[in-house]
Amino acid sequence: MGKGWAKGLTAKTDARVARMAEAHRGKLYVRRTPLERLGWRVRTATTLPLAWSDPMAYVVGLTATDGCLTFGRRRSINFKSEDFELVSRYLALLGRTNTIGVELTRDGNVVYHIQFGDARLYEWFRSVGLMPRKSLVLGAIDVPDSNVSHLVRGLLDGDGSILNYMYQGTGKASGTYEALRTVFNSASRAHVEWLRERLRSQLGIWGSIGTHQANNRIHPMHRLAYANHESSRLLPWLYSGLDVPCLHRKRVIWDSYAARHELDGGLK
Repeated sequence: MGKGWAKGLTAKTDARVARMAEAHRGKLYVRRTPLERLGWRVRTATTLPLAWSDPMAYVVGLTATDGCLTFGRRRSINFKSEDFELVSRYLALLGRTNTIGVELTRDGNVVYHIQFGDARLYEWFRSVGLMPRKSLVLGAIDVPDSNVSHLVRGLLDGDGSILNYMYQGTGKASGTYEALRTVFNSASRAHVEWLRERLRSQLGIWGSIGTHQANNRIHPMHRLAYANHESSRLLPWLYSGLDVPCLHRKRVIWDSYAARHELDGGLK
């Protein structure tokens, strides 16, 4: 076969092209010549090292909730959120400068999103427990104990809530009470059970798992929730420093609660 023999041919139209494409499928190739020496115009690249670290653990938590691994002609990573702050922080931690897109949901809400191809990062995500179409099948994430709080904070920022509200008791418990709740949501029961066990072994808190079937959803959602006492142990562990990456509007809820109740771990 001479040079250029495959021009105009595809895997669908030529068996030789199909065999060659299959031989390369799923493989990773390491660049020998640095990009700066090639003189190519490269728009952006991931600079965060592909190893467990506090920033990477937070990124994995966000990817496990609001992210998506897509597998087609390219191995791509998609991240979407209604919080512009979260999408921009996701890019900044990875060291990327991709353009953030904007779209409207069916309900008329604004959603910010990015998508980029990065085969090395994609395969590293898969090696620690993420996968395409993960919503119903996500399970354990292979994170070291030293980084687990940052991962959990990413899970909370991506698909969780910190709730602080007043409510009226009834009967013998009549009166006005203040509630603090930390909630993690997932369509995968295996994932919330893994998270519950990991937090139990790490902090000695148990939480409770509930399941809810919404009318507009085919699959049920599972909810891992922690009440006042356990939230007061969990949240200062998640927000252990002023500079940890997080979604500001959720942290403010905990900081305000901790300041009013003179608890350690909140901003004074």
